[in-house]
Amino acid sequence: MITIRRSEERGHANHGWLDSHHTFSFADYFDPKHTQFHSLRVLNEDRVLGGQGFGTHPHRDMEIISYVVSGALEHKDSLGTKAQMRAGDVQRISAGTGVMHSEYNPSPNEPVHFLQIWITPDERGVKPEYAEKSFRDAAPGQFHLIASKAGRAGSITIHQDADVNVARLVKGGKLEHGFAAGRAGWVQLIDGELTVNGNQLVAGDGAAITDEAQLQFQAASDAHFLFFDLK
Repeated sequence: MITIRRSEERGHANHGWLDSHHTFSFADYFDPKHTQFHSLRVLNEDRVLGGQGFGTHPHRDMEIISYVVSGALEHKDSLGTKAQMRAGDVQRISAGTGVMHSEYNPSPNEPVHFLQIWITPDERGVKPEYAEKSFRDAAPGQFHLIASKAGRAGSITIHQDADVNVARLVKGGKLEHGFAAGRAGWVQLIDGELTVNGNQLVAGDGAAITDEAQLQFQAASDAHFLFFDLK
């Protein structure tokens, strides 16, 4: 079964400096029908104006992944990490016992567009960790594993049996994915148009996938998307 979550159905908050769309309940947005999907707890699409950002704030017991679509994102945390990410870069914070961090757009005028992902961990109270990796040069036409339980294929390790993939398809391009028994999926389309087993998605749309053995993705136009394979 494929259940589409249309872009305009998401929660929306515009604070001037921050324009954010929430796939699941977050902050002041609450929808009892959309609190999380399996271990995928937060999926926010954020746009932050130049010179603005999120001040220092705490997290604990959550796997927090940021994927930068365009612009730059500067990160600082209580682990002593300082980093600046650009389009195609991924960062992961395993918050564990607790971490403080800030996210800031260092550009004076260019907005940063990124997706903020929270995955509930399968183990609480772990030692906080930070990791990042660039997928800027990832070739189109295939899935690129950016985060996984065992850090397979050069992906970033997370404390959950969840595979997070990014993919780009040129118009007419196709990809397939087969699920292991008991697994579910989520697709989040960042740009373009995409069909998933014949279901059409446009930019900002997501889709929850359950009880499907096989998926076929086909790009109706150049498409850029995230795909989650979840326990």
